[in-house]
Amino acid sequence: MPLETNVFIGTGIAFGLLVVAFNSAIHKIEEGHVGVYYRGGALLDTTSVPGFHMMFPVLTTYRSIQVTLQTDEVKNVPCGTSGGVMIYFDRIEVVNILHSHAVYDIVRNYTADYDKALIFNKVHHELNQFCSIHSLQEVYIDLFDQIDENLKIALQRDLDQFAPGLFVQAVRVTKPKIPETIRRNYELMEGEKTKLMISVQRQKVVEKDAETDRKKAIIEAEKNQQVAKITFDQKIMEKESLKKMSIIEDDMFFNREKMRADAEFYTKEKLAEGNQLLLTREYLQLRKYESIASNSKIYFGSDIPQMFFERQSSDTWDENHRGAPHVMASRQSSVDANTSNDKSGKHSTANSGSGSRDREK
Repeated sequence: MPLETNVFIGTGIAFGLLVVAFNSAIHKIEEGHVGVYYRGGALLDTTSVPGFHMMFPVLTTYRSIQVTLQTDEVKNVPCGTSGGVMIYFDRIEVVNILHSHAVYDIVRNYTADYDKALIFNKVHHELNQFCSIHSLQEVYIDLFDQIDENLKIALQRDLDQFAPGLFVQAVRVTKPKIPETIRRNYELMEGEKTKLMISVQRQKVVEKDAETDRKKAIIEAEKNQQVAKITFDQKIMEKESLKKMSIIEDDMFFNREKMRADAEFYTKEKLAEGNQLLLTREYLQLRKYESIASNSKIYFGSDIPQMFFERQSSDTWDENHRGAPHVMASRQSSVDANTSNDKSGKHSTANSGSGSRDREK
């Protein structure tokens, strides 16, 4: 009986040990991680993907390395400025990712806690380098917005050289802690700066309003100018239209007068041509005798001036004065009348001696 009990107990112990060993041999790698194995403290060449895996219990251990995006927080980083003021960055966040193909090399060179050597220590170093060459004003205010980008560039430059496969996606830096007295001064300065900015903004608003009014005035003036120009152009067009109408009317009047003058000239020209054909020598002689015959009285006597010129003189005079028979007759009548008046006394004597008689036409 005791022997059977001992066998039973031994079997239970062995089974328990087997269960414990089996439980230790089975392990799980989560998604987004890569498993690395150590045996006796030495890194094995084997890596594992997510899932369940077996290993020698007790002799072999493993570490799960994250290969997805992760954020490392570096806290309370001291930094001394070029002026000797010690400030502290409360928290610096480094967003990074490790590629799965680079896990083995980086773990072998920097252990499974590679981020401590490659990121944490590097952040301390780069920040101290930056602060040592800049003043408190530059670190705290002027260049603060450049710290994260400069730190990211510096980290990635070293990682590309010493740890290929580890990439820094972003760096976020919180405002550093500065001595209380200096902080109050900066707060006062920020308050004054805020007041100045408010004043500047008010001034800009006033200037903008003035600029808006000026532009409105300019637009209104330009509109009035355009309206005046349009009105002026309309008046000019009206004047030009009136001018053209006047020119057309003048041309029409000129053409009418020219046509009338041409017609009169043509009429007179034709009349003159007709007179040239009408006033022949025989016709003029006839008109001369008719003019003489139209006188109501004819006087005879030796003292009476000769009434008729020589035939040759008459013919010459007729040729020079052709076309004016009425003028000739009128002048002849005038000569006769003057002669009659000048010799009235003599005419009376002649009438008493030789007599006179009336002749009707």
